[in-house]
Amino acid sequence: MDNWDEVRTAFQVARMGTVSGAAEVLGVHHATVIRHIDSIEARLGIKLFQRHARGYTPTEAGSDLLRVAQATEDQFNQLVGRLKGQGDDVSGELVVTSLAAVGPLLVPELAAFQEMHPELVVRYLTGDRVFRLEYGEAHVAIRAGAAPDQPDNVVQPFVSDTMGLYASRSYVERHGLPSGVDDFDGHVFVGHDSESSRAPFYRWLRNQVSEDQITFRCTDIFSGHAAIRAGAGIGFMSRWVAAQHPDLVQVADPMPEWSGKLWLVTHVDLHRTTKVQAFLKFLKERSKSWEI
Repeated sequence: MDNWDEVRTAFQVARMGTVSGAAEVLGVHHATVIRHIDSIEARLGIKLFQRHARGYTPTEAGSDLLRVAQATEDQFNQLVGRLKGQGDDVSGELVVTSLAAVGPLLVPELAAFQEMHPELVVRYLTGDRVFRLEYGEAHVAIRAGAAPDQPDNVVQPFVSDTMGLYASRSYVERHGLPSGVDDFDGHVFVGHDSESSRAPFYRWLRNQVSEDQITFRCTDIFSGHAAIRAGAGIGFMSRWVAAQHPDLVQVADPMPEWSGKLWLVTHVDLHRTTKVQAFLKFLKERSKSWEI
């Protein structure tokens, strides 16, 4: 690409969602914005935006451009900060991704970090999909399981999530309490709907009980927690989650093979930026008080 003005214009249209919004940010006439979009789409031979009455929505290709441009802007902003001696500035977007189960722990810390840096816009993305840091989809990823091994990523150990096996008091009143993991006959369990779940505790459960004992199955962990509390069966929860529900009874002492490690992952190109470093330092310090 030999016309970076067009790339910058497309980036702002994707961010703002309208031609007028992008024109205001760029300080140009709206006709210039339209001309740049038409030109870059013709040059690339692909549509970057879907036009509609409310504005412009990025296509898949447009979203790819936005992610790459965001990462590039972050690096330029970091360079400008160093050149101007303003390397302590934390502003713009901070995009963090994790499994949704980590949200109750992470969201209060994100809010506290944003309060410290009023110029910051926080985007917290959750889901089972692995967001691609090399495409600028996130600045920081918090991932579970084995240490991520994607090339060009900086991986740091974070915290361990201790899992326990719990039942509601209503379940215990109806079915009794197993004396241990060898006394599961006659009991029913809450598990994941997919046999291919990567969670170590779900894999362990499928190896310990018969298929017909897993009578309540969910695709997300929050529904699983609700099912356990409702008395649908015995199931797994993080220890810090169970501690918030006094109606739960621990069925067995936690086993090492149930728990998983969490990792802080950043892309090498953005790892040393002021914004990322400030957030990593803050999060590591705050996590020391987590009772997990």
